[in-house]
Amino acid sequence: MTKYITKRILMALLTLFIITFVLFVLIRIMPGNPFPVERMSAEMILQKRLELGLDKPILVQFKDYLSMLMSGSFGNGTSLYNGAPIKPILLKCLENSFRIGVLSIFFGTIVGLLIGIVAAINRGKFLDGLCTIVSILGVCIPSYVFMIFLQYFFSYKIPFFPYFFDSSRFLFSSIMPALSLSLLAISIIARFTRNEMIEVMNSDYVKLAEAKGVYGWELIRKHILRNALIPIVTVIAPLVVDLLTGAMVIEKIYGINGVGKLMVDAIAGQGVDYNYVLALGIVFSALYIGAMLVLDILYGIIDPRISLTAKDG
Repeated sequence: MTKYITKRILMALLTLFIITFVLFVLIRIMPGNPFPVERMSAEMILQKRLELGLDKPILVQFKDYLSMLMSGSFGNGTSLYNGAPIKPILLKCLENSFRIGVLSIFFGTIVGLLIGIVAAINRGKFLDGLCTIVSILGVCIPSYVFMIFLQYFFSYKIPFFPYFFDSSRFLFSSIMPALSLSLLAISIIARFTRNEMIEVMNSDYVKLAEAKGVYGWELIRKHILRNALIPIVTVIAPLVVDLLTGAMVIEKIYGINGVGKLMVDAIAGQGVDYNYVLALGIVFSALYIGAMLVLDILYGIIDPRISLTAKDG
């Protein structure tokens, strides 16, 4: 198992390196100017390009950028936040998005699993149909529409929650965006949980367990849910990254200073800040690769047979 995990870590690092290189090249060959040209003269832009090394060959630029990444820095912005260092701003935005993301992950996973379990146990009945309708609505309704709906009723009509994000009341003002972000996760997890549990419930080993007198929650916990968790975890892993990194529209609507809003500002500000776009792209990629790596390890924890297969391989 140790050899397998080491191999997966090395593959993850190689994948991240390739993605970083591709992102760097694409950013560098994009048309346009990374500086706010309306506020800078041609001489100032030329001087700035020389300072940032943009006049060097692209491979030399990538080597310098990689060295900077290895030292734990993302460099400075070109147009956003007056060219301030990227790392402290990015970390603060990640912290805000992560806090809200953790709430949405918790709520989305718990509620999604409960809805899926209830639907599977009551398949073909009224509760199954109701849970299916909830799942379909969750997929069809965009999270930002649900966010506006919550704002209208619980901030405008019933002024209980703040209309915009308030960092001084972080937990209280995070409830509405967390609920909005978790809507899609609830729907997807509920649908997959129901389908996988029904498939497992029809399997021979579950019927054998029932023949031995195992019923109720014990049957669900020991035989049904455990075997249905592997494909469910596969679905949850990328959802976790999506929720942790926030949603661009929701963060913009609610005024949350998170990575989603930061990406919008970097693209739609006064001159596209390519350094921020590149840094965010690398961070998002690293999170997805890390989630897939954790997913592989969780497979072995959920089902020991996978660990044995990996060890033999």
